[in-house]
Amino acid sequence: MRQLLKIFAITSLVFTHTACAHTPKITAEFKSFAAEMEKKHDIPASEVEQLLNGTVFRDDIIAAITRPAEAKPWHQYRPIFLKPDRIKGGVKFWQENEPLLNSVSKAYGVPPEIIVAIIGVETRYGKFTGRYRILDSLTTLAFGYPKRAAFFRSELEQYLLLSREESVDMQSAKGSYAGAMGKPQFISSSYRRYAVDHDGDGKRDLFNNNADIIASVANYFKVHGWRAGEPITLQAKASETSSLQRYVDAGMKPSIAVKDLLAGGLRPLNNSTAPDPAALSSLIKLDAGGHDEYWLGLHNFYVITRYNHSNLYAMAAYQLSREIMAAKQAAEAKQ
Repeated sequence: MRQLLKIFAITSLVFTHTACAHTPKITAEFKSFAAEMEKKHDIPASEVEQLLNGTVFRDDIIAAITRPAEAKPWHQYRPIFLKPDRIKGGVKFWQENEPLLNSVSKAYGVPPEIIVAIIGVETRYGKFTGRYRILDSLTTLAFGYPKRAAFFRSELEQYLLLSREESVDMQSAKGSYAGAMGKPQFISSSYRRYAVDHDGDGKRDLFNNNADIIASVANYFKVHGWRAGEPITLQAKASETSSLQRYVDAGMKPSIAVKDLLAGGLRPLNNSTAPDPAALSSLIKLDAGGHDEYWLGLHNFYVITRYNHSNLYAMAAYQLSREIMAAKQAAEAKQ
């Protein structure tokens, strides 16, 4: 077991203008965490403690997590993702991986455009997978962000275990400010729980292996209840809005019958894709800049929010998927 942390190549503590010192209080917390890792997982406490003492606390990580993009109104959030280059990149990624996407889609029941869009939203198809050392991100948030310390300590634990299972190089692996990694930006617990070795090479590689990456995104949605062939969301027009806020306030999880929403004054803008009146939905209100948009958040839309717990995120992924599919079909029609 002592061989585990030999791959970590412990580095000395470095301080920059974005770093703060490891105070005696933090050092004591390091000791406690290290002791817990030894007790639970037989990882030597001394090596875990050395590893943590070799991390850099980053103030910019704390700043980033306190101002997520999902705090923006929809009319500012949407343009971040619905851009011509991201749509074009999605078509290219789809074309380059079409046989794989088709086989994975058939196996898991998740449409290829949704898989492509998720990877596009997360990392622009692998072009931007994160600039923060994952170990620094998780340590900073686990011991320097009390609001979510318990969650990130759990993720740090999961990351140590992941490094053992998948040979992730902890000293060099980079990801998001929150410790998400690879092309699909899985956090450590999701990586361990939902990633799949699709090509059977004995490793689940979400950094470089598109077979594992594509199948892992599909598996994530399947495990979270994706229903093949069912609609995702539907825009609706409101005849009057004063009575709709109570439905919006009911939350993200579908809990309102579609027929009740329609009776409350909503009319689908596209009747050809109207869902089953008995189906459950949420009601999503988006600030489109000068006016509000209303959308029915059906079951599969809620599944997308399990990837990132935000209606804005799910809507961006959905709309990007539609744009990518339309652009691909247009390109094929010209051939």
